[in-house]
Amino acid sequence: MTSTPEPVATAHRAPVPMNHRQIMEALSGLLLVLFVAMLSGTVVSTALPQIIGALDGSQTQYTWVVTATLLTATASTPIWGKLADLFDKKTMVQAAIVVFAVGSVVSGFAQSAGQLIAARAFQGIGVGGLQALVQVVIAAMIPPRERGRYNGYLGAVMAVATVGGPLLGGLIVDTSWLGWRWCFFIGVPVALIALVVLQATLKVPSVRRTDVKIDYLGAGLIAAGVSLLLVWISFVDDSFAWISWQSGAMVGGSVALLALAVFVESRAAEPVVPLGIVRQRTTALAILASVAVGMAMFGGAVFLGQYFQIGRGYTPTEAGLLTIPMMAGVLGTSVVSGRLITRSGRVKPYIVTGAVVLVAGFALLGVVDHETSLVFVGGAMLLVGAGVGMSMQNLVLAVQNTVPLRDIGAASATVAFFRSLGGTIGVSVLGAVLARDVADRITDGLRQAGIPASGTSGGSLNLNALPESVRHIVRAAYGDSTGHIFTISACIAVVGVVAALLLKPIVLRSSLDLDKG
Repeated sequence: MTSTPEPVATAHRAPVPMNHRQIMEALSGLLLVLFVAMLSGTVVSTALPQIIGALDGSQTQYTWVVTATLLTATASTPIWGKLADLFDKKTMVQAAIVVFAVGSVVSGFAQSAGQLIAARAFQGIGVGGLQALVQVVIAAMIPPRERGRYNGYLGAVMAVATVGGPLLGGLIVDTSWLGWRWCFFIGVPVALIALVVLQATLKVPSVRRTDVKIDYLGAGLIAAGVSLLLVWISFVDDSFAWISWQSGAMVGGSVALLALAVFVESRAAEPVVPLGIVRQRTTALAILASVAVGMAMFGGAVFLGQYFQIGRGYTPTEAGLLTIPMMAGVLGTSVVSGRLITRSGRVKPYIVTGAVVLVAGFALLGVVDHETSLVFVGGAMLLVGAGVGMSMQNLVLAVQNTVPLRDIGAASATVAFFRSLGGTIGVSVLGAVLARDVADRITDGLRQAGIPASGTSGGSLNLNALPESVRHIVRAAYGDSTGHIFTISACIAVVGVVAALLLKPIVLRSSLDLDKG
């Protein structure tokens, strides 16, 4: 394939959009690497018990294998977005792929739980970059009006990775000649293939700048503030109480660090998160709505998988298959709404509809228990998936339409950052609520059955080791408690509906950059 020079955006010549064939060639590499990045976060969910057991890890380390990646991915997302505005976007994507691949290999070779947590934290830096930069590069290739139909492909990839990850992880650990280490190795060849494809096909406008300034202080404060907040969420109600000196110190320290970050960002020459963009009505409302969508995207796969396995007694592979309705909802509505948006140029109606459907899906899931019909559960999951598919990528699209090409990285990464932060906080808080509710239900169930709570291991997730009578109580507790946390999710998702209704009705532009006039 003959390589052609990358188009350069100058003050005198607007960037020239790529044709459909060039876009599809480059998009294939971008979607590959986005898939493995998102898969890395979900594929370990069903394999973690075997992984931690093989490495002789503790329950705290079990949690941190997941949390470490979420921490670094969330904290690094806005930094990667700003770097994409300051340097060559193609180079930044390739750098993120390399970081991700190295982190994956080191994770696969880990000999202790501590080594695995450190490797996963490093891997998360690459994941954060890929989640932000893929959307940034697509925004630099395709005008907003045409971007709708291509965003459908992104939604499909995210759906398959989010829902298919637990299924793939279960298959890997159940295959004797593979083993749990391949949960980390499996993404490396795909990432390297994507690296080669992008080198050959990706040609995006690059803005040549000589006055580049990196806001290291602002980046550090944001990373520290967010990390401290997520550490608190990870340990609260387990290692210490919600109202305790530890909570006060962590929350107070996080608020102080983030307040200082806002002060620094307001005075930095090249802020990591441009406050002027965040203060815009569209961006601010998109951030609020993205929190609800993030909770759906992360929480749906985590808690539904647990519901099917523990609450209903299905195997990891069967649980993965039972979540297909949600994946189908995301896939179908993201593709269809993307094409309709490209045809009409209007994005708000689809965001509003998606937010309303999301609330309806959560409300229906809120009534499930350990005996609810799987047809009913599948229908509710389909609505949740449909809501995510119509709103997730379109919220980013609405923001990208309001900013010039030079700020597209910071704007896209800011929305992705808050979506990831909202999802992480939502999963942690809902997980804490679920754990407390399950413990209370198990205690009540054992008391009503006349079984002493001590010595029964009623809180164990290894249900095969429990007596049949206790096993039934534990399953019922998990099955009935899951509906409670989805009711909470439905209430929080109402915020997304309000934010979507307040968005300005806009028509997407057909040019890559804002009209200078």
